[in-house]
Order: sequence, then structure tokens, then C-alpha cells
Amino acid sequence: MQRGSMSVEEIADAYADVADELARWRRLDRLFAGRYRRSQFERADGRVLDVACGTGRNFRYLRSASGVVGIDVSDGMLAHARDELDRLDADGTVHRMDAQSLEFPDDSFDTVVSSFSTCTFPDPVAALHEMERVCTPDGSILLLEHDRSDAAPLAWLQDWRADSHYERNGCRLNHDPLRTVEEAGLPVEDISTALLGLVTAIDAVPR
Repeated sequence: MQRGSMSVEEIADAYADVADELARWRRLDRLFAGRYRRSQFERADGRVLDVACGTGRNFRYLRSASGVVGIDVSDGMLAHARDELDRLDADGTVHRMDAQSLEFPDDSFDTVVSSFSTCTFPDPVAALHEMERVCTPDGSILLLEHDRSDAAPLAWLQDWRADSHYERNGCRLNHDPLRTVEEAGLPVEDISTALLGLVTAIDAVPR
């Protein structure tokens, strides 16, 4: 666990407080983040695990999946994720679970996806190791994350707001997702950035 990190329970409480609000923003999310979710996740195939699925914003882009399982620590978020599965008439289930201790056997999923989440995990390296563990050896781990901007003024603002934002939302604004993936030892096959470096897509594979 990183120094000063919230506990899993504190993260769950923080997101329970905003779950309804985030669900109401789903159309806005599709407008601004939908293109990036589609680009990163439309290739996810086979049995797919969505880690920290939140309100289910990735589900509509997992059209190549034979089945979807979403996990999150927030019951409030999962209630909306279930509604999203029903709305899409998708073959899937959701479960309350800690990303750092997944309750699935090894090699359970062909693809593991996660979006804007490593910034919230108390121990993101442990969560990535769990994603690797439950992914088949020839599978893929597809991440879509926010990053510290390449533009100096935006990066300065992220740094300035980082502590207060984390205390309120449990999210590290200036988190470096590629460094975290490298710390976890996951081989990276591809990386791309957008929006002045604010959005980073990472394709990784199990070791």
C-alpha cells in the first residue's frame, strides 16, 4: 500500500457517495471518453473481466466478448453496472470484490480490462498482479488510464490539486500508469496517449 493511501473500505465509501451522480453522467462520458474506450476495448474477446467496472461504462464497448464479468468495491456502483447490463441486454454479471484480491482461479479470463482505475487502488501493483494471475497466458490486459499531462500548465494544476483531490475522491490526479505497469513487471506491447497526455492506453500481456 502506498504511503498515505486510503483503505479499500474508504475508497468504497467515497465512490458510494458519488455513484448516482456518475451514472447520470454516462452520456457525457460517452461524448468525451467513448472514443478512447471503444478504441482500447473493442478488441477484447473471449471471456472478459472488467476490473473496477464502476457504473459499467466499458460494457457497451465489449462487443467481441463471449461473456463479461465486472467487479468493483462499491455496491452503489455495481447497482448501476447491473442496470447497464440490462440496458444493453448483455451476457454478463457483476460482483463486489477487491481488485487486489480477486476471487477467481488462475487463468480464468481471456482478456482483462480496466479503465481509469490504477489511480484509485491502494496498491496498484498488487491489483495488476491479480489481473495477470487471472488472465490466460496467451491473453491480454488492456488498460485505459488518466496520466500527468505533457502540457506544463496542466501538469502543474494536476500536481497542485493532487492531495486535495485524493482526499475527496480517492483518485491520484498525477498518477503515472506506465510506471506502475512497469513496476508490476508486465510486458507492454503497445502504448498510446491522447489529450495532451491526459489519457494513456496500455496493452500488456501476462509474463
